[in-house]
Amino acid sequence: MALAGILAGLRVGEILGLRWQDVDLANRPIRIQQAAYRGSIGSPKTKRTLPLPESLAADLRRHYDVSTQRDGLVFPTRTGMPFSDSNLLARHLKPAGKQIGAPWLGWHTLRRTHATLLSQAGASPKDAQAQLGHAHMSTTMDIYTQPTPTHQRAAVERMAQLVTNGDELAALQGEPS
Repeated sequence: MALAGILAGLRVGEILGLRWQDVDLANRPIRIQQAAYRGSIGSPKTKRTLPLPESLAADLRRHYDVSTQRDGLVFPTRTGMPFSDSNLLARHLKPAGKQIGAPWLGWHTLRRTHATLLSQAGASPKDAQAQLGHAHMSTTMDIYTQPTPTHQRAAVERMAQLVTNGDELAALQGEPS
């Protein structure tokens, strides 16, 4: 489930409401058509079709192969109902976060990580906005996408190369001291 948050940027309700009929493992789109909140299934904030990364598709294929319920929810309880997001958070996500030294790990952390990594991978802000299903790009850029020092440094170095054509070092080395 956590991979769907990181690799596809899905909201927790979208993950819990995901149905097998909305996942095309062959062509790899994933349709967000419903969401589960506190045990109830309803409409998601944003209906959309997203590209399904191959690594997530492979994980879902393995999950499908061992699943006993192949015509309903992708992640059902034993009774076929959606899981409780707060129970999953308390029983699985928070303990996993503590184990890796990230006790603040939560469902939104997965979406923020997705948005930040999309930016670092070169996705446009509009692509990130569409992927996350935000109505306003400012939500995507101001709240979800976080700067990282190594990415900032690399960007500044690339910009310096553009401005100086990479010859500033040669000019500095040729100057008398």
